[in-house]
Parts: sequence; C-alpha cells; structure tokens
Amino acid sequence: MVKNILAVGKDTSNELLNSLTHGEIKIQESIMLIRDFLEEKPSAEYSLVIGTDSHEKENNGDSKTINLVTAVLIHRRGYGGKYFWRRKNMANIHSLREKIYAETLESLNFALFFVPMLRKALNGNSPLYNLEIHIDVGEHGDTRDMIKEVVGMVTGNGFVAKTKPHAYGASYVADKHT
Repeated sequence: MVKNILAVGKDTSNELLNSLTHGEIKIQESIMLIRDFLEEKPSAEYSLVIGTDSHEKENNGDSKTINLVTAVLIHRRGYGGKYFWRRKNMANIHSLREKIYAETLESLNFALFFVPMLRKALNGNSPLYNLEIHIDVGEHGDTRDMIKEVVGMVTGNGFVAKTKPHAYGASYVADKHT
C-alpha cells in the first residue's frame, strides 16, 4: 500500500514550485501570486484546483518509479488563470491501483498544507473560491473500478473531488509536465 508521502511537521514553506511565467519559486511566493490574482477582481468566481498525474519509469526490471507532478491552479471563471506545479519521484509502485493511490494522496497531502497557508495569507479577506481536488480516474478505462475509493478518500478529508472528464487539473495541466 502507498504510504503518506508528506512528512508530518515538515516546514514546506520553502519548497519550490515551477511556473511558466515566474520560473522556480518558493511555495510562499506562489501563495502571494494567487492572493494578488484573487484581489484583482474580488467579485469574480474562482476555483482553486489541485491535481496530480504521474508517468512510470522502469528501473532494473522489477522496480518501477513514478514521476509525480502536482499542479495547483487558480481559475477566474471566464478570464483564465494561473498555475504552478512540482515534481517528485516515488519508487516501488507495482500496480495501477498503487499509482492512482499515490497520485490521490499526493494531491491530498499538498492540499492539507497549501490551503491553510493560502487562507492565512488571505487573512479572511478573500473572494469566494471553490476548492477542488482533481483525480485522474474516469468511467472509461482501467481506473473506473477505483472511482468510489479515491473519491471517498478526497471527500472524507473534506474536499470536493472531480474525476474525468472534469479533472483537468490532473488530466491536462499536471499531465503536461510529467
């Protein structure tokens, strides 16, 4: 089974994210950029999306490593948005089920430390935004039997889960950088 891949109690504010516009930046900088974006049009509708996708790499025949990419997007409905991503590798993934669990847990773990940091930066003065975790599973394909499991993981942690074809944060944005 896939373990929790975020170290509990770890200071994550200095971890790095990537941006097409800003290059490599600290997570705290991405939060300030998101805050500024939200404050530009406070009456607009927003979605904050977190999604992870991965691709396998073969290592020495038996062992597989996956390249996990987690994306965080802020979308202003009708006007576009911004996104940031990070990449990490995870070893010893042997099945599609383990891969999907790793992706889902990575998104959850990211949300569990990122969202409180964003809320703190907004200091109660934020426009309303929908918070969604996008999961790279769908009704058509090999992952269809896992939908209830991973959606349950996400909703059980208090987040809204979106699956394909509505999971663009994982299926398109994160996938673009795997």
